[in-house]
Amino acid sequence: MVGETRIRPMRAGDVGAATRIYRVAFGTLLKAPDPARFRLDIGTVETRFATDPGAALIAEREGRVVGSAFGMDWGSQFVVGPITVDPAHWRGGVARRLTSGILEVAADRKASLVSLFTHPNSTTHLRLYESSAFVPMFLTPILSKAAGGRASSQSADYRLYSALPPVEQEHALERSLGVTEGNLAGLDLRREIRAIEAQRLGETILLGSANGLSGMALCHIGAGTEAGDGTLFVKFAAVLPGAAAGFERLLDAIDALAMERGVERILAGVNTGRRDAYRRLLARGYRAVAVGVGMHRPDVPGTLRPDVYVIDDWR
Repeated sequence: MVGETRIRPMRAGDVGAATRIYRVAFGTLLKAPDPARFRLDIGTVETRFATDPGAALIAEREGRVVGSAFGMDWGSQFVVGPITVDPAHWRGGVARRLTSGILEVAADRKASLVSLFTHPNSTTHLRLYESSAFVPMFLTPILSKAAGGRASSQSADYRLYSALPPVEQEHALERSLGVTEGNLAGLDLRREIRAIEAQRLGETILLGSANGLSGMALCHIGAGTEAGDGTLFVKFAAVLPGAAAGFERLLDAIDALAMERGVERILAGVNTGRRDAYRRLLARGYRAVAVGVGMHRPDVPGTLRPDVYVIDDWR
């Protein structure tokens, strides 16, 4: 008889087992030749745990780790995932228990919107999340393009958070709320900006204007981060709604940073509910390498609106 599933907070000693399950689970789902070696250059589990240990859970059966769940606390928006289960325990109710557990964390954090990214061609995943009151919204293509080619002098006014003195970093964090809350009340990416700096995961681009901060891009760069080897991954980027010209300048700045760091490609996820933002990335040569569907709880648009210029990846 299979033992009872126990959900508990993740501890530092669990990270190795959780990482192994993450690789095997996704490698099996995506039919990798050797699931145990899937995405060896990516450090999602390690970086998510270091960023917010309180939003990381473990599933245990008979004292053995069989799955994990993470959340990203973005203020009023809480992003669920990844949730991964050892394939030997698939369809055993572990994912459902982990989902319930991470939703309790979201409730404790008082998030008004809970979001996630899942596989649109998997009825199993859709049913799982719909049973927890999530509603499918729009597709989120994960877009990629070769680095280089488009950066221009228009990007010259950007600064890097890492280059600022500590006092100015604190001012930049406060000013970042003007950009995020301009897109969604209570949206707050300060935890992610601090994590990029503290863990040396990449850089945060700060786009200037006459009135202060007009845009920002939180970028993971290289192996051991959520980007992977030779990649700049835009974890989150935003300008204010309707600021199409500012969005183009921010994309120029991302291009410039990618060329400066010598990466091979840029990776960015853009939900198609943000119509113009999506089209502008396509016009720059970005092409889909994967696709997911965004789901919300409750059924509200959040930042998935045509006038919004936000890049984010909820995987």
